[in-house]
Amino acid sequence: MITRTEYDKARKRAALLLEKTGISLQPGELERIEVADFGLGELEQTGAEILALVNTEKFAVKLIVLFPNQTLPEHKHPSIGNYSGKEEAIRCEWGLLYLYGPGEPGLNPKGHPPEHRKSTYTMWHEEVLYPGDQVIFPPETLHWFQAGPEGAVCWSYSTKAVDLLDIFTDPDIQRGTMIVDKG
Repeated sequence: MITRTEYDKARKRAALLLEKTGISLQPGELERIEVADFGLGELEQTGAEILALVNTEKFAVKLIVLFPNQTLPEHKHPSIGNYSGKEEAIRCEWGLLYLYGPGEPGLNPKGHPPEHRKSTYTMWHEEVLYPGDQVIFPPETLHWFQAGPEGAVCWSYSTKAVDLLDIFTDPDIQRGTMIVDKG
C-alpha cells in the first residue's frame, strides 16, 4: 500500500531520471508512469516505476525506472492458456543495473536485496549491465534486478505483457498497486 502523496512523489522522481536519459517522450506520456510498490510498503527498497509505451497482443515496450539501489523482486512470466509466457529483453539505457537469473551463482554479487527478504531470492547468476548492455529471458524464467547507486533506467522489450499475473518468489508480494488517499 502506498499513499497518493508517495505515489505522486515517486512518479516525479521517475520523470527526472527519465529526463537524464535524453529519450524523447510525447507530451502526456510521463503522466502514465506506474509506481509498483508490490504491496510491501517499502518503495525505496523494493519497487519499480514503469512507463508502458506499447502493449499489444503480440509485443510490449516499457521503460523501467529504478531509484538508487531499488530492487525489482524475483519473478517469472508464466504461461497462460495458449500463451507461452512473456519473453523479455532487458536493456540498460542509463545508470547501472545488476541483473540476476539462472546460471552459476556469482561469488560476490553486487546487488543486495533487502536483508529481511533475502530468503525469497533464489537466482544469483549476475550480469552487470551498463548502458547498451542487454540480457534476454525466455518465458517462465526467474529473474530480478537492482539499480546501482545512482539509479537506473532500462528498456523492457517483450512479447505481450500480462504483468498482473507475474509469479513472485516472495509470497508477500501483490503486483497490483493499492493507493490510499491519506498522506
